[in-house]
Amino acid sequence: MHVTTHPLAYLQTGDLTPGNRLEDPDCHAIQASPFRPNSVAPGHRACRGCGLLLAARVVMDAAIAATNGKIIAVNATGCLEVVTTPYPQSAWGVPWMHSLFGNAPAVAAGIAASMRALHKEDVRVIAQGGDGATVDIGFGCLSGMFDRDDDVLYVCYDNEAYMNTGVQRSGATPRGARTATTQAVGSQKGNPPGIGKNLPAIAMAHNVRYVATASVADVRDLESKVTTAMSHRGARYLHVLVPCPVGWGFDSELTVAMARLAVETGLFPLFEAIDGEVVTRTPLRHRLKVEEYLKPQKRFAHLFGDKGDPATIAAIQAGADMNITRLGLETDLTGSTVDAAGVSSQAN
Repeated sequence: MHVTTHPLAYLQTGDLTPGNRLEDPDCHAIQASPFRPNSVAPGHRACRGCGLLLAARVVMDAAIAATNGKIIAVNATGCLEVVTTPYPQSAWGVPWMHSLFGNAPAVAAGIAASMRALHKEDVRVIAQGGDGATVDIGFGCLSGMFDRDDDVLYVCYDNEAYMNTGVQRSGATPRGARTATTQAVGSQKGNPPGIGKNLPAIAMAHNVRYVATASVADVRDLESKVTTAMSHRGARYLHVLVPCPVGWGFDSELTVAMARLAVETGLFPLFEAIDGEVVTRTPLRHRLKVEEYLKPQKRFAHLFGDKGDPATIAAIQAGADMNITRLGLETDLTGSTVDAAGVSSQAN
């Protein structure tokens, strides 16, 4: 039987329809393919709705695709290491090494140097850690890696506390958040203001070749940034927001929604920087108030209700507004960004 075929008309290319189902298959996200590397196998012991495991699989699958499978991963102690490698099992489908809590950048740098000495520079190296291993315990080793310009992509999976050991505050815990060590008691409830570190900004201050922020809510953007990072040599840094249902206190099916709200409120802006200068950013087409992000989380419950803390909410909103202004994230009706002076320019 003769069958006549007709080329598809990709009518939805470039729109915001989830999945872009009529888009050319070559443009599909790696995670949409049944042939994806699936670098983190099912059967790991992560909590239901864990943003960290979602992000780690996307990052590693994209890295495998970008390097033709020639990739080695180094993992600091933390949730990602604990839930994927309970002895004698491993969920990893790539060469993988567990370092100490604080020295993943140094171990990764050593592996990169060994690949160079063996004339295997096509084998690339990724170091991974949570915010505790990155912002606090491994901060010195990470700064050294940046300073030496070691050929390593360091990925921070930021769930904003030490989740593996009982939800203690880290240097990435946001203002007002309740943790086991910043209780919602006293005159200053939750995490106090004026403390913590902005690691993407610190990496940019090191003049790292490539720095980017990403969210588990935007798989295409996350994959693209990993691909771009692997196209560069030298030290690179990727900071990914990964909501934690247990530590943050929200229903596990809301993980992606929480990550998206963090971006849409301006609390976690998405951008890329080359040699310390921002070159792209994700504009906010639907800017939201921070309350829409804070209210679903139990770690911020003390900020609301009859005995709430409107001053802290206002301060959190001011921080989001500052992010939006500094990076020019707000858009007008034409899709152009609006800077602090109210002047429009075409969004990247």
